[in-house]
Amino acid sequence: MKLDRKSEAPEIPTASMADIAFLLIIFFMVTAVFSATKGLELKLPSDDEQEQREVEEEEAVFIHVYGDHLLVDCKPMEVADILPYLQPKLIRDAQKHVILYTDSEAKYGRMIEVYDELAKTKVAENPYPFTVKNISIPTQSEVQNFIEIFGSNPFETHCQE
Repeated sequence: MKLDRKSEAPEIPTASMADIAFLLIIFFMVTAVFSATKGLELKLPSDDEQEQREVEEEEAVFIHVYGDHLLVDCKPMEVADILPYLQPKLIRDAQKHVILYTDSEAKYGRMIEVYDELAKTKVAENPYPFTVKNISIPTQSEVQNFIEIFGSNPFETHCQE
């Protein structure tokens, strides 16, 4: 006599799976290390008069590169004259920012030429007693965002004041 056996598909019992997941969640919550948010660390100026530095009227040096000429703080200048111009300013304040803005019609090589001149102070055989540490090159999108917020290009209106 033949017995008719029904074959059942194999199953994994999942009845206690929710209990195990709940216990794992509790375990990881109890053993986790929670760190307190530190917030922003600010270095406020002191009240000592000796430590206060004099703030100059101009904080940054603006170099505007056009296709055929360049302006350094609104003064026409050649590339070779940039570092002698910067020397007294950077000896007084070594952290002074140099903003290198290239006009949209200027060739890319012209900006690289000016940047290489500024980078001469970062080599080991630096002939100058200073180093240009803070060179900023704003992108066109940053300038567009500034124009949208304030209504004018800061590099175009800087020399008109």
